[in-house]
Amino acid sequence: MDNQYSYYNPNETEGNTSNGTTFYNNGQGDDGKTPKKKKEHKKMPKAVAVTGLALMFGVVSSATFLTTNYVGTKVLKLGTTQKSTSTTSTSAVTSNASLTKTSSVVTSDVSSVVENVMPSIVSITNMSVQEVQNYFGGTSKQESESAGTGIIISQNDSELLVVTNNHVVAGSDTLTVTFADGNSVEANIKGTDSEYDVAVVAVPLDSISEDTKKAISVATLGDSTELKVGEPAIAIGNALGYGQSVTTGVISALNRSVSETDQTTGETTESSVKLIQTDAAINPGNSGGALVNASGEVIGINSSKLVGDSVEGVGYAIPISDVSDLIENLMNQETKTKVAEADQGAIGIKGMSVSTEYSQQLNMPEGVYVSEVTKGGGAEKAGMTRGCIITGINGTTVSSMDDLQEQLQYYAKGDEVELTIQVPQSNGEYQEQSVNVTLGAKQTSK
Repeated sequence: MDNQYSYYNPNETEGNTSNGTTFYNNGQGDDGKTPKKKKEHKKMPKAVAVTGLALMFGVVSSATFLTTNYVGTKVLKLGTTQKSTSTTSTSAVTSNASLTKTSSVVTSDVSSVVENVMPSIVSITNMSVQEVQNYFGGTSKQESESAGTGIIISQNDSELLVVTNNHVVAGSDTLTVTFADGNSVEANIKGTDSEYDVAVVAVPLDSISEDTKKAISVATLGDSTELKVGEPAIAIGNALGYGQSVTTGVISALNRSVSETDQTTGETTESSVKLIQTDAAINPGNSGGALVNASGEVIGINSSKLVGDSVEGVGYAIPISDVSDLIENLMNQETKTKVAEADQGAIGIKGMSVSTEYSQQLNMPEGVYVSEVTKGGGAEKAGMTRGCIITGINGTTVSSMDDLQEQLQYYAKGDEVELTIQVPQSNGEYQEQSVNVTLGAKQTSK
């Protein structure tokens, strides 16, 4: 039986064993003495054995893990955090705007950058009056409101100057600028350029309270020619008209050409400037807002968003360096205020738009094709003839009849304007000329 001794049996052969214990000659050894019993070998309890083995395995595993971790970290340089090498203008931006990589997810704290930039960002509200056709074939005037964003870029002796997109202020009857502290004032258009979708609006300094002046600042412009794909980008703007908000991303691509379709005419045009592509969310209302780098410098003017069911994370901005000269020109123009419709002046022509498509097909400049010159009008007196193309008025680019009519709202009859025209030559080319035209009375339809 288990764990018991078997005693000698005469029938057993000498040397046989029972359960591991041997007995000789009826309990006596060869010398006649009784042998001592061998000590019993007790088995170790199973619970104790399992616990010991588990402890031994844990110690060995821990030693192996520590050794592997040391080799990976010290020798192979694995698991080290890569720090951003971006240079910032202030220590606060440097410490809070650097990128860190944790578990393959890029995160960043841009709060200090936003805090520095936000005082230079404004919301723009455009109130306009549009003619709407009714069910009976007639037309009626309807007031509409749209929202956009602007960037404070400079000031002169009497005005605070804000850059935005042309489409944000186009067709405006009244423009309202709302500053970072929530105060709102009316603004006027300084200059616009529909080709590059850029405009500058002016806010009279005497209409801005002293408290607001202390709460706002002029933005710092960066160098968009130095941008690299993959570097961080921050978009700030009046998204959806709800007020200023912030989105972050990276520079996805540079020098992008984008085609945009006019919702009214259905005409598709390609952007005149190569755009910055970013995955920072840019929504309606963001137009005219700032795209800034990790140093808080404005590197682009948010302009449009490619919209589609299968498209996500694609937004565009106008590179600030590509339009800096244009912005400077618009800033130097005379501030415009609308003239009452009855007092508005006219050039004295009939014309039609030369779209991008026609321009390419017919090898003609974009602008307004003069199909007829009114007898006795300002254009005839200035020497303009049928077939010339108007491409500018007082330094503002004109690419369509709508652009020309938009600009003429700021001039009264009797005012003199400088028109930039393209005159056709016998060899099929066009020669640019400037003519001064005194505006006549605007003809009204009866």
